[in-house]
Formats: sequence, C-alpha cells, structure tokens
Amino acid sequence: MNARRTDSNSLIALEHVGHAFDQGRIVALHDINLTFGEGESVAVLGPSGSGKTTLILVMCGIRTPTRGVLRWRGDPVTTLRQWTDLRRSQIGIVFQEFNLFPTLTASENVEVAMFGMGLSSKERRRRAEDALETVGLGQRTTHLPQELSGGERQRVAIARSIINNPTLILADEPTGNLDSANASAILDLLFDLQRARGATLVMVSHAPDLAKRCKRLIKMKDGNVIDQVSHAREAVP
Repeated sequence: MNARRTDSNSLIALEHVGHAFDQGRIVALHDINLTFGEGESVAVLGPSGSGKTTLILVMCGIRTPTRGVLRWRGDPVTTLRQWTDLRRSQIGIVFQEFNLFPTLTASENVEVAMFGMGLSSKERRRRAEDALETVGLGQRTTHLPQELSGGERQRVAIARSIINNPTLILADEPTGNLDSANASAILDLLFDLQRARGATLVMVSHAPDLAKRCKRLIKMKDGNVIDQVSHAREAVP
C-alpha cells in the first residue's frame, strides 16, 4: 500500500478512500479511487449528501479518511504536518461561504495565507495587493468584507487561495451564494487562473453546465463515484 506509484502524470490520487462519521454509522465516502492529473480541470457533480464536500475536505487534509490512502505525486500523505505544508504551499481552497475574517481588510485576509512562510510584512502586503489586482480588486484592498459585495468577497477568497501559486485549486460550490451574473464571472476567473498557472482545478457543484467547461466530469451519489466522463479537449468558455 505504501509503495510509490509510478504514474508521472498524477498530482493527487485517492486509493480505496473512505470516510465515516458517528463511529462509523454514517458513511460519507465509500471506497473512492480517483486520480487527478497535472493541469487538469475536473467537475464533481452530485446532489446534496452525495459526498462532494467531504471529498474536497479529504483531498486537502482538513478531514482524515477512515480508510485508504491519499498520494501526492506518488508519495503517501499520512501526517497532519504533511497536509499543513501542502495547504501552505501547494493547495488552494475556495469555499462557498468565503470564510473571510470580518475585522481584516481584503489585503489582510489574503496575507493570512502567507503567515509562517518567513516573509516580511512589506512583502506579504505587496503579494496580497498583486493577487487582488489579478482578480480585479486592485482598488478594494483596504475594504472590510462587509464593505464588499458577495462577488467581491469571493474574489478575495480566490486571491487568498492562489497567493502561494498552488498546483491544486479545490473549489467547493464557489458560486453557490452568488447571483447568476457574479457566478458566471467567478467561474470565468477560476478557469482563467487555472489555465494561466497550469494548476489542477477540482470544483464541486450542483450545476450540470459546469461539466461542459471541464476536461473531466465525476458524478457522485450516496458517497460513491457512479460515473466518469472525459472530454477530448477542454471547452473554451
């Protein structure tokens, strides 16, 4: 089980991964076997309760699987320290609820992701402002979350997720709290960033239209992967 895999295209892989709550009485994931390649865009679709969010939380180490193993570029990731290091330098996460600190400005919310990296406060601020400029918020760096629209708050969350140039971006219903216009703009931004940076993007959603924009579609139901569809090439938005 702990032998190194030889698949050079694999960024992160799940092997027989399961996750259960309430002392095993509630099973959120059943024997999941998935591999996500370098630079790939993947949509994970399914109804509420299908295990989509648990999958994302397991893939970034926020939740520990109750069975199976996850591998990063072939090597098993088994400790909290390994996951902490990956989230700091390799994995960016975007949540539906934004998860911004209400008393911090947009720039300060982005800076939080750089704490512990040995950067000066001046360098953290410079990088945060550059990231906010990238997501179209160059003029809103000193605003508090309450002074921003829902779409702007999600852009701050995206800036925070990309600040350390991750190789994997995980997005859990990133447009779920937005109106249709803002949702479309946020999706455009995520795909533009994914292509520009060559990152792997894994996005969970209820929206079937998302699948048309991804290289691969994974369908989930009741904690199981029930189908996978690969497209010959990624659709151009």
